[in-house]
Amino acid sequence: MRPEFAALLVLATAADADSQLQFKSIDVPAHIYDGGWEHFVGGGVAVFDCNGDSLPELFVAGGSNRSQLFKNTSQVEITFRIETPDQLSLIGVTGAYPLDVDGDGLMDLAILRVGEDVLLQGQLDCQFRPFDNIEFQTEDHWTTGFSATWEDDQSLPTLAFGTYVDRFDPEGPFESCDPTLLYRPNGGSYGKPQQLEPSFCSLSILFSDWARSGRADLRVSNDRHYYVRNGQEQLWAMGPEPRLYSTEDGWLPYSIWGMGIASRDLTGDGFPEVYLTSMGDQKLQVFDPDTNGPTWRDATYEKGTTAHRPHVGNDGRPSTGWHAQFGDVNNDGRDDIFVTKGNVEQMPDAALNDPNNLLVQRSEGQFIEASAEAGVASMAKSRGAALADLNNDGWLDLVVVNRGSILEVSQNISTGGNWLLVDVAQDKSNQAAVGGFVEVQTAQGLQTREITIGGGHAGGVTGYQHFGLGDETQVQLRVVWPDGEASTWQDVAPNQIVQMRR
Repeated sequence: MRPEFAALLVLATAADADSQLQFKSIDVPAHIYDGGWEHFVGGGVAVFDCNGDSLPELFVAGGSNRSQLFKNTSQVEITFRIETPDQLSLIGVTGAYPLDVDGDGLMDLAILRVGEDVLLQGQLDCQFRPFDNIEFQTEDHWTTGFSATWEDDQSLPTLAFGTYVDRFDPEGPFESCDPTLLYRPNGGSYGKPQQLEPSFCSLSILFSDWARSGRADLRVSNDRHYYVRNGQEQLWAMGPEPRLYSTEDGWLPYSIWGMGIASRDLTGDGFPEVYLTSMGDQKLQVFDPDTNGPTWRDATYEKGTTAHRPHVGNDGRPSTGWHAQFGDVNNDGRDDIFVTKGNVEQMPDAALNDPNNLLVQRSEGQFIEASAEAGVASMAKSRGAALADLNNDGWLDLVVVNRGSILEVSQNISTGGNWLLVDVAQDKSNQAAVGGFVEVQTAQGLQTREITIGGGHAGGVTGYQHFGLGDETQVQLRVVWPDGEASTWQDVAPNQIVQMRR
C-alpha cells in the first residue's frame, strides 16, 4: 500500500454505529505487473487453495515480468511467501482463473497470456503440469478474459477465452478485434474452438445462469476504444448453436469502455444484478424479472455507484475502472462493491491520480464511498484484484495488482458483524458445483450466491462462499445444485465454516 494509506483508518458505518470497517496493509514479497502496450490491460490474480490446508494461495500475473505463486502461510496475521514452481513462472501472463477441469478435487489453472494460453493440471502441494489427454488447442492471442461452466451431461467444462485486439492486423488496432473463443467438450477432450462473432474487443466475460433456468449464458463486456462504432455489450444464448440476444428478447443495447463484470443478487429476488466497470461512469444494472427476458435497467445514479471521478485529491478528470467485485466487507448482511482504478498509461483526458473505490451499501440500498476512511484508496494504477478471506476469520481481505507498482495485500480487521463461510462440493465431475446457488435466509431477507468462474478483470476466486450476517444469531441455509435439485433448508449458527456436500 502506498505510504499515504499505510496508517490504519476507521469507518463507523451509518447503518451500524457499533460496526467498524478497518483494513491494514500487510507486507508481502514484492511483485509488479508491467510491460508494453499489450500489458496496459490485464494484471489479474487467481485466488485458490492448491495445497489442501484450506488457506488460499495467490497466483499473480506479471506481464513482462514472470508470474509468481504466493504460498499462504497465514495464522491470525496474513502472511505469504513466494514459492513458484517452474510451470507457473511464465512471461506474458495477463491473468488466470482457478477451476477443477478434470474433477479430481485439485484446482487447475487457466492462464491467460499475450501469446499462447495455458491450461495446467493441478497436482499435490501446488505443483502443476500440462494436461496430457484433453487435447486443448491454443494459438497466439492477446487474451484478457475467461469464464467456464458445465453444460448438460458433460464431464469437462465449457471454456470461453475472451481475446482483445488483433495485434497482428496491419490495419489495426482500431476496429481490429479478435473473436471470443468457445471450447465445448466432445466427450473427454476438446476440439478446435468455435469463434463467437461479431467480436468487439472483450476485456471481461462471465457465464451466468441469469434466468435461473439451469443454463448459463455468456456475457461479454467490450472496450469501445477499439471497436469504435457499431459494437455493444453482448449476451450469448448458449443453445446448441450460440446466438446473440437481441432487443426482441428484451436485451437493452448499450456501449461502454467495458473493463470488468461483477454479478450478485442485491434485491433479494434471487436474480443477479450486474456491475460493469468503464472509463467514466461505472454501471450498476438491476435485473427486471417482469420482461421474462435478459433485461437489466440502469440504477447507477439511483444507487450512488457511479464512481465516475476521483473521490480523493484534486484530479477532476474521469476515472478509469477495471476490476469489480461484490462482497460484504463489514459483515452487516448487505453486499458492498470494490472497484480498482487507474489510468491506462498516460491518457490525458482521464484522471492520473485515481483512487480505488469501496462502495459500502447502507440499509436503504444506497452506496457510500468508504475506501479512504477504510485505508484502501490506493493511488497506484490498479488493475486486477480479489476480495477473499485469506485467513478464514470470516472477514473479506483484499488483494490488488498494480501496473508498475507493487502488489498490495490488506487484511480486514473489522469488528461488529457475524458471518458464515460455506464449503460446497458434490461427488460429480463438476465438484465445486459451478452453476449452482447458495442461499441464506435471514430476518433481513434472502442472500444468494451464484457459483461462477469468470468475470472481474483477468482473475477470479474459488473456495468458500462468504456471507455477512449482521447481528443474526440463527439463519437458514440451502444449496440449489447445478441441475436444479435443492437441498433441504438447514438451521445454522453464524461464525463458522459449514460444509454442504451432495
